[in-house]
Amino acid sequence: MSQTRPHNIGIVLFDGFELLDVFGPAEVLANTPGLEVNYLSKHDSPVSSAQGVRIVPTMRFESFSGDTLLVPGGRGTRSLVQDPEFLRQLTALASSADIITSVCTGSALLAAAGLLENHTATTNKNAFDWVRTHGQKIEWKKQARWVHDGNLWTSSGVAAGIDMAVAFITHFFGEETASSVTNHIELIVNSNPDNDPFAV
Repeated sequence: MSQTRPHNIGIVLFDGFELLDVFGPAEVLANTPGLEVNYLSKHDSPVSSAQGVRIVPTMRFESFSGDTLLVPGGRGTRSLVQDPEFLRQLTALASSADIITSVCTGSALLAAAGLLENHTATTNKNAFDWVRTHGQKIEWKKQARWVHDGNLWTSSGVAAGIDMAVAFITHFFGEETASSVTNHIELIVNSNPDNDPFAV
């Protein structure tokens, strides 16, 4: 168990985000004692997921001062990797955080912002070839449910973010806390990051 526990996690919202990328991990994180979860956006207006669900953010980008950032994927990432203003905002958010995490094609946004350089990462296997065109010196690991490299945590597609969130809680809060959370939400977890049947 790490001695430095996170306390405040900011989840980035943008139009076209993947719903489970956000609320799968959020279910785990928000049920962990001592963790506060905020939903970040560039504005106060509701943000539409790829599934059409509209979410009201709890905080603007510039107001966030937490220790952990989570970047989801979704079809909205396809245009945002070419959006200099969004990438600048993402870089600013990341610079204030100690830990950076992503789910699915959220890693493409991190890569496009230069935040994965000289690190190992993974992403959604269906979008793997597209994601790896972003960034320069990144070791993309295909056979991985999630990858933990230093202060970076990246996961494979959609539901893999839930497994990563449980591994995250185990790492920082211990197995007892993680088990309490997963038992509470009746979740069966893949605890082996290399057990990735979707990489075949």
